[in-house]
Order: sequence, then C-alpha cells, then structure tokens
Amino acid sequence: MKAYGVNELRRMYLEFFESKGHLALKSFSLVPKNDNSLLLINAGMAPLKPYFTGQEVPPRNRVTTCQKCIRTGDIENVGKTARHGTFFEMLGNFSFGDYFKHEAIAWSWEFLTKVVGLDPDRLYPSVYQDDDEAFEIWEKEIGIAPERIFRFGKEDNFWEHGAGPCGPCSEIYYDRGEKYGCGKPDCTVGCDCDRYMEIWNNVFTQFENDGHGNYTELENKNIDTGMGLERLAVVVQDVDSIFDVDTIKAIRDKICEVAGVTYGENYDTDVSVRVITDHMRSATFMLSDGIMPSNEGRGYVLRRLIRRAARHGRLLGINHLFLTEISKVVIHESKDGYPELEEKQEFIFNHLAQEEKQFNKTIDQGLSILADMEKEMAEKGVKELPGRDAFRLYDTYGFPLDLTIEILDEKGFTVDQDGFEKEMEHQRETARKARKTTNYMGADATVYEQLDPAMTSEFLGYDALTCDGVITAMTTDTEVVSELSKGMQGTIVADQTTFYATSGGQEADKGVILSDDASFEVEDVIKLSGGKIGHVGHVVEGTFHLGDKAVFHVDEKNRRLAQKNHSATHLLQKALREVLGTHVEQAGSLNNAQHLRFDFTHFSPMTEDEIRRVEEIVNREIAADLPVKTQIMSIEDAKKTGAMALFGEKYGDEVRVVSMGDFSVELCGGTHVKNTGTITAFKILSETGVASGVRRIEAVTDQGVFQYYHQVEEELKEAASMLKSTPAGMKKRIESLLSEVKALKSENESLKSKLAKDALGDVMDEVTEVEGVKLLATAVEDVDMNGLRELGDDLKEKLGEGVIVLASSKGGKVFLVAMVTDAAQKAGAHAGNLLKEIAGCVGGGGGGRPNMAQAGGKNPDGIPEAVKKVKEVLKNQIS
Repeated sequence: MKAYGVNELRRMYLEFFESKGHLALKSFSLVPKNDNSLLLINAGMAPLKPYFTGQEVPPRNRVTTCQKCIRTGDIENVGKTARHGTFFEMLGNFSFGDYFKHEAIAWSWEFLTKVVGLDPDRLYPSVYQDDDEAFEIWEKEIGIAPERIFRFGKEDNFWEHGAGPCGPCSEIYYDRGEKYGCGKPDCTVGCDCDRYMEIWNNVFTQFENDGHGNYTELENKNIDTGMGLERLAVVVQDVDSIFDVDTIKAIRDKICEVAGVTYGENYDTDVSVRVITDHMRSATFMLSDGIMPSNEGRGYVLRRLIRRAARHGRLLGINHLFLTEISKVVIHESKDGYPELEEKQEFIFNHLAQEEKQFNKTIDQGLSILADMEKEMAEKGVKELPGRDAFRLYDTYGFPLDLTIEILDEKGFTVDQDGFEKEMEHQRETARKARKTTNYMGADATVYEQLDPAMTSEFLGYDALTCDGVITAMTTDTEVVSELSKGMQGTIVADQTTFYATSGGQEADKGVILSDDASFEVEDVIKLSGGKIGHVGHVVEGTFHLGDKAVFHVDEKNRRLAQKNHSATHLLQKALREVLGTHVEQAGSLNNAQHLRFDFTHFSPMTEDEIRRVEEIVNREIAADLPVKTQIMSIEDAKKTGAMALFGEKYGDEVRVVSMGDFSVELCGGTHVKNTGTITAFKILSETGVASGVRRIEAVTDQGVFQYYHQVEEELKEAASMLKSTPAGMKKRIESLLSEVKALKSENESLKSKLAKDALGDVMDEVTEVEGVKLLATAVEDVDMNGLRELGDDLKEKLGEGVIVLASSKGGKVFLVAMVTDAAQKAGAHAGNLLKEIAGCVGGGGGGRPNMAQAGGKNPDGIPEAVKKVKEVLKNQIS
C-alpha cells in the first residue's frame, strides 16, 4: 500500500465518486447559511440539509464533497491527547433519493481496497443491530465472513438528530495492528484503544422521526457518507495520530523550529505543540471564510482558538509574534484543496497579528489582576481562589483556567474549580436560552417551506423594469393561499419578475404588481429556497388569484438611485485598497435609494487625509465616465480577471462579473449603472468603527450629495445669523469672539483668585507644629479645586517648610488638597496617604503623590471632622 499524502487522498476520493456519476461540489463556507442551530459547519452533510429534506432541489441527485469542519465541544482536551482536534476535513458522498445501501456499501469497499489499496483482511464492517439488509449485503455481496461483521446498538450505529430524517449506519473499521492495541485478550472492534480505527460511516437515511420516537419510512431514501480525511491519512501513512500525517506534521515541525523544541520528548511540550498545530488550522480556515475575532458567537470561538495558541506559544518560550509564521505553513499545506487560503492570506495574517498583539496586552493585564488576587488571599489567610474570580479572569482577560491553576499552584494556592464550572454552566445556559427555536433545518420555520421545491422564478430585472408574469404561489404570514384580496398582507411568487430581491448588500426594489382591476404594493422582495422570488406587501385594490397573469412594475426612480449607490460601493472598495492596502476586504454593505454603507476590514481609524484621498479617487473614476460591463463566466475565468469575491459566498459554476473600466472588477449579482458618470458625485459622510478590525463608511451619491451640501449651507446661514454676520464674514467674527472670551476668562480667573484669598483671610496664625513639622490645616468657603491649588501654592511660599491641607465645598461637592514640602517628606509626611485617611470623613476618596494630592467627597458636613483629623494622621506618619 502506498502512503498517499492528504492532498492526494482528497483528490482520489472526489475523482472516484465523480467516476460513479457524482457532482463534486467545492467545500461550503464554515459559516452556516440560514441555519441557526449551528455556529459553525461541523459535518459534511450540514450544508446539504435542504437537499435531504426536499426543501431544495439538488444540482444532481449524486453529490460528493470534501467539507471543512470545526467542532469545539471538547476544546479543553485538544492537545492533551493526540486524538482530539477542532478542525478536520470530512469526505462525503451523498445520494438524494437515488442509490441506496447496495451501491453505497460496494463503493466504500471498492474505494478502500482497490483505489487506496488497504488490506481487505484488516477491514471490519459494523451494522445496526436490526439492519439485516446491510448485514446480508456485507456477507453475500461483498463476501465478508459473518463473524467479522459486528452488530451494534442505537447509540453507535443509528444516526438521528431530534425530529427529521434519520436511519441506521454501517461503519468500516481498520485494524492498525497490535502495536496500537491495549493488549487485552478480548480486544476487538469497538474497543476503546487505538487499534481498531473507524474510518468510514455510511448513514442510510430511510426513516422520518416525528420527535416522539415514532418512525415512518421515507419515500425518498438518502445516503449520507462521512469519512474523516485525516483519519484515513493516519491509516494509509501508518502513523500514530493525526498530528503525524504529512500536512499536519509540517505545521508541527514549524512550531518546533520556532520554539526550539523537539516533539516527543516531553509531555507538556507536546501538548502545547499539538494545541498550536490544531488551533492554527482552525483559525486560518475560519479567517479565510471572513470570520473575524469578536466577543460573541463564532467570532468568540475564533478569538479563543487564537488566544489558546498564543498562550501555548508563551509556554514554549516563544517571546515574539509567531502565529502568522505558523499560518503560512497551514496555507502552503492546504491551498491545493482550498485556494481561498492563498487568496485571502494578507487578510488572515493581518487579523492574526492584530489579535496576537492584543492578547499579549490582555494576558499581561490578567497576570497583574491575578497578582492582586494572590495578595488579597494572602492577607485574608485564604488558600483557595473563588471560582467566580477564576471565571472573571477567563471571561474578561482570556485567561484559561489551567493557566490560573498552574500559576497559583506554584505559590501554594488552589482554585475552586466547581465554582468555576458553575459560572461556566450559567454562561452556557444563557447562550442556550438566546438561541432561536429551529426546525430540523436549523432555520426559523416559515410558511415558505410549504411551497413546491421545484418551483422557481426568473429574474429579468437587469435589462427591464417591467415584465409580464404568471402568479405561481401566494401566501399570508401563516398559510399558502389561492387568492389575496384588498387589505390583505401577503407574498406573491411568479414565474418571472423584474423585482430585485435583497441580497449582496443591495436593498430590494419597491413598486407595484397589477392584474386586471387588482393592484399590490410591493414593500419588500425576498429570495426563497430553490431560486424563488417572493414579493412581500399588501393588496391595495381587487383580488389576485393563483395562475393570474400580472404586470410587475418596478419603481424606476427608487431603482436608479439605489443603483448609483451600489455602483459607488464598487469604486469605494477599490479606492480603499489603493489608499489603505490590499488587506481591505468587504465585511458588509447596505445600498438603497437614500445612501450607501460599506463595512471593511482595517485596524485603525482613517485619517482626514486618507478619507480625502479615497473620496478624490472615487470622484475621479466617476468623472472618467467608465463603462460598466457585465459578463457571465466560469468561476475559474473570473478569478483570472482578478475579480474580487465576497467572503463565505458560495458561487456556482457560472458567475456574474461586473467591470468598471479597468479600475474595478468584482463578482456581483446586483444591479448597476451603465457608466460611472451617471453616479454624478460621491461624498463620505462618516467613518467609524463597528467591531474589532472593522470600519464603516457612510456616504451619498448624486442627489444625496446636493442635499448634503444644501443642508450644510442652511446650517452655515443659521450659524452666521446667530453670530450677526454673513457666511463669508464668519471666520473673522469667530476670531474676534474667541479673543474676547480669552480676555474675559483671564479677568474671571483673577477675580476668583482674589475672592478665594479674601475668603481665606489671614490664616498664618493657625499654623501649628506636629513633631517639629509645621502644619496648616483649614477650611475655606465656596472655592473649587483649581482655586484650592492656587491658595495652596501661595500658602506654601509663606509657610516655607511644612504641610498644608485645605478643604472647601462648592455646589454640594467637597474638595480637598494636601501639599508637603521636601523637608516634611523626609520627616515621613505623605500627601496622598494623608488624604486617603481623611477623605472618608467627607464621604469620598482620593490620593496622589507624596508631595501633592487631591480628593473629593459629597458630604460638606464632614469638613470640620476632616480638618481636625489631619493632625492625628500627620503625627502617625512622622512618628
């Protein structure tokens, strides 16, 4: 048997099933589409759910994929064993009501024994205990001796996920030999040791579960096969674990090189190497699908993976930013199957570096907080850190529990792990409650699921704003109906339409649908499964019937303005990449008739100069009157043109490429102007941050620009009127007013200072001595903090050496100031500590340096007590 590499095995599998009439689909994004039950795609069949349920018609009844997957259920165990990982590739072949058990079993056997060359005598199938049909196929058709076919119960060999399609499984195990076994005489298939490895799982989806344990036979039976690519590589390459297969070992070796360690010599070192290896695979793939680090959802999963990897780098003694170096190897090893890794590498590296830098800051903060907690425990004589504190370190500073335990253990402390788990469970419970209730599909159940999956709509709106169509379906919010009458809200679906449905950041068209004497106002347009387009709105007049011919009429003004804003976002994205760099990627957009909003990846606020340059470039390309051309081509040809693609979008074999001269080329399904000159003008209104590493630009075009300047002009006129000037004379008038204000402010400060001194009077006769140090502690009426500081400076000059403490109240607030000269400091006086001791008398707090401090409070009645207490505090400091 040849030790095929991971990339070879992936290719061999897909080509084998293509030879069996399967359509090979590229891996779907890790971000689930219309599936609230999943945070991340975790199985090969997950993105194909609509085909299994019949909700959508598959592109072919036989499909094969190699799907990137992430599972983080046991993230804490990753690294501790060589078995656990978060990222894996799932090979799958699927039948949607086409072939069933006979073909599925035969092909799995053929691929493993004939194509890959595994020894048939080392392969052992298992079946569900009641599945006699599968047992017979293995025995009679494949020729496996009955004692080598294992029957397992529901827990092992029956796949179901609540209500929905389900069925028995048939798995194939490979005997890796005694060296991987436990040595027990009864060791066989199903043993917990590493000898018999499950590599293939055929799921025969033949039943429907109603959610209450009642099963009915499905009319269309499906095949869902899953095989872990890395597991297959372990067997084929005859290595210990997934961390030893060729593509993953390359990552592992790079980490060892960077850290200056050797794998296999020390358990703790190996754990850290495995954690970084696995987590960097996950993080790199997640970033390539446009997921960005954040504090919630899948962004939080990503942040946690990156931080764990960075933390284990520290444990290995790596003291510089290193994650991008590891990510480069991940990309190099996997770009064969996932070219998007290389296409998005600059974006990936930028986010990794930014997150690693941020983590270095937060971990140092965490260490500082932990040091304070240690000090507090030592003072209280407590030996165990409360679970709540450990959880705060974990949740706020990304400090893993094991790191807290490790650091405290070195100093003789323990951690209340049960308390930590309670806090963790509380957080999980909160997250569970926040999840939406979903059906088997993981989507919100809607009336549209009842529509015929084969029904579709043709969009004619690129070339026309009006067309005739036949109404093929209608619904209210709750049911499918055959007619809609005056005043009713509902949705109309037709065989063809000119209405654009909200997608790709472009908002839906507005308009009317007319049929005989009936009219329907379209308020929204939505994409439904299977290519159907739903017109949402209400009947203004008459009644619409199923099968009616109707005229679909888009509001022309609304569409034209929306197109201008949409086309401007294409110019804006290219301009941003020119000014800020090619790491800029679209992170979301919204275009309608009023304005455009564009979210993009960038790590710092744009400067005024950068905003000006971007604006200039966009307006330059508008003035150039560039022709806007649309071409339909293959995704491969589109990539050759350099067309920008959106993150996580699943593009078909053919895509729509929108070019604006030679300046901008993007994949886009939206509607656009015919040439850039039509946009007229472009103006950025604001640039703000919306998330970590994501900025947002709001802008207007055409009429929006004129309205913006008209509004600015009106505000300017109003401001000039208030200043009793004209817009032209405003600058001079403001300069004059500022000069006047400055003079008045100076005069005001002088008066305040004089009043403060008058209020204080001659207090030098209040000076006393404490242990040989002169002290002046007194109260003064109605002086703020600035005034107190000035008085303090004056009195210090008169006093020479000593301590001054002044107290005052103004507007219900208390102000305290303390000043200590050099000689008094040497004697032991400390201004900050002195105020700390007396501030409680006035219901406040504060402190400061040894020579000068200030404090505040909210209890003026406590001032006499505070002044009186100064002498006692100073005495304690000096003696």
